This record gives sequence, structure tokens and C-alpha cells, in this order.
Amino acid sequence: MKASKFSENFWCPHFLSTVGYDSIIHHLNEGRKNCKEFEDFLKERAMIEEKYGKDLINLCRKKPCGQSENNTMKRALEVFKQQIDNVGQSHLQLAQTLREEARKMEEFKEKQKIQRKKIEVLMDNMHKQKQLQYKKTMEAKKNYEQKCKDKDEAEQAVHRNANIATPKQQEKLFVKLATSKTAAEDSDKMYLLNISLLEKIREDWQGEHIKACEFFEIQECERINYFRNALWQHMNQLSLQCVINDEMFEEVRKSLEMCSIEKDIEYFVAQKRTGQEPPAPILYENFYNSQRNPVPARNPGPTVGRRGPLPIPQSQEDDDYSLVTEYNIISNQYQRRGPLPIPQNIPEDDNYSLVTKCNINSNHYQRN
Repeated sequence: MKASKFSENFWCPHFLSTVGYDSIIHHLNEGRKNCKEFEDFLKERAMIEEKYGKDLINLCRKKPCGQSENNTMKRALEVFKQQIDNVGQSHLQLAQTLREEARKMEEFKEKQKIQRKKIEVLMDNMHKQKQLQYKKTMEAKKNYEQKCKDKDEAEQAVHRNANIATPKQQEKLFVKLATSKTAAEDSDKMYLLNISLLEKIREDWQGEHIKACEFFEIQECERINYFRNALWQHMNQLSLQCVINDEMFEEVRKSLEMCSIEKDIEYFVAQKRTGQEPPAPILYENFYNSQRNPVPARNPGPTVGRRGPLPIPQSQEDDDYSLVTEYNIISNQYQRRGPLPIPQNIPEDDNYSLVTKCNINSNHYQRN
């Protein structure tokens, strides 16, 4: 397949038309605009990466995350925060790299602009010269055509009046004819001169147009190639950033694999243990029976009388003896007043049984 070239496909039949050249220039300007847009895109992306990196670093350094964890989990969280901080630093580095790529794109764009400027100025001058010379040539052609018409009219006037004009009139007609012939010849020479100048300018313009088309084609190939490589490089940078992030995340995963639930539980127990014995249950305590080991009931009979009265403890502070002492004092009071009647139908309750036993004992002591 034959290669398409600028120099073979951007011509126009109209002599003064610059539509082919203008189409190339418009395309190059659009390409430069595209480079500018990509440059701005890189700068905006760099700002985003920088903000993201700073936010990650501030998050790691200012926001607590599991700060009360212990042992292996604590170490894993430390690795986690450190690696997230590293990710933030890597994004700051990526932002700097993107700014550098944007700067290179701007330099390339400006370099092409300077190179194109020389060609564009030269082509603009060629277009102006061609248009100016074309205008002069067309004026010379118009003047030449008019002089030729004047000469033809003079010749026809001489032929028409050859037999009827006086000698003096014929002389005037011949003078006018000679003058018109001279003017026609002069205009013809001027017209030929302008045609030759216009042709020279056309040849120069055509040569410069071909050179400009070839230069613009080379420049456009360079631009497309550079733009494509810049995009490729940008994608490689983003892929590398993902790889770097994944490597840092892998370090966190490795630290998490070293976490041991059993060790963390053992560490917590060893550091914060409070004891191994639970509290004893709270037992029910009867207000009327504070004895832990109640005294066995004594049967009334002559055996109690043989033993004599119970001694009153003087120094031992025991609930059992104090309870008996109180009832003995009550018994002595009733001894002066006479014996107490013994209830017949008493419910089987510890409180009543205790009082009953003590009263029976006091009656026996009274008899003795």
C-alpha cells in the first residue's frame, strides 16, 4: 500500500487557494492543543496524587487505629500503619514524577512550536508574494487586453475610412494606430514580465510548500510518537505504583500471618490476670437464727436437774453462749414471778422451739 504523504495530498487547483496548507496547519494546531490538554491532565493528576498522599500520611500519623492492642496484633498494626505511610510517600513521589512528565510535554510542545514558526512565517510570506504578484499580473493582463482592443479599433478605423477620409484625417488615424500598436506592445511586454515573475514565485512557493508539507509530516509523526510514548509511560508509572502498593500491602499481610490468637490471649491473661478463685455465693441468713452450728435440742427430764445450772460464760464472745445467757437471765426473772405456762400448739419453727426449750430448762432449774 502506498504511503499517504502530506506533499501529495494537500493541493488545490485554484491558484490563490491555501486550503491544503490551512488544513495541515489546523491539524497541527489541534495536535498541539491535545498535547496541552494532556499536560494539564498530568498536572491535575499530580495534584490529586499529592493530596491523596498527604491525606494518607496525616491519617496514619494523627488517627489512632487499634492503639490498645497487645502482642502480635499490636505489631501487625504497627506494620500496617507504617506501610500505609509508605504508600502515602510513594504517591507523593508519583505526583512529582507526573509533574516532571508534564514539564517534558510542555518543553516538547514549545520546541515544535518554535520549529513550526519559522516554516509558517516563510510560507505566509510566500503566500503574500504570490497573491500580490497574481494581482499585478491580472492588472497587466487587463491593461494588455485593453491596449490590444484599442489597436484593433484603430486598425478598423483606418480600413473603414481609407476611401472617404481626407488626407489629414487619414494621417490622424495612422498616428492613432501607431500609438495603439506601441501601447499594445508595451503592455504585452509588461504582461509577459509579470507572468514570468508570477511563475517564478509559483515555483518557489510550490517548492516551499512541498518542503513545508514534508517538515510538518515529520513533525506530526514525532508528535504522535511522543504523545503515544508519554501515555505509555504514564500507564507504566501507574502500574508501578500499583505494584509498589501491593508490595507494601503484602508486608501487612505477612505481619497478619504472624498474628497468633492464642499468644495474644495468653499475653493478655499474663499481664492483666486478677485471680483464679471466683467469689463465694451469698447464702441466706435467718435473722432469728444466727448460729452456724445449732445446739442439739435437750429433752426435759430429771437428767438436766442432776447436772445443775449451766455456767454463764464471762469472757468468750460466742453467739451460742450469749444467746443462752440472755435466755437464762429471762429465766431468772420468770423464776421470781412464777413458772411460765408451756404452750401446747406451737408451730414447728426454730424460733419457737428455741424459746420453748429454754423455758423448759428454766422450769427445771426452778424446781432444783
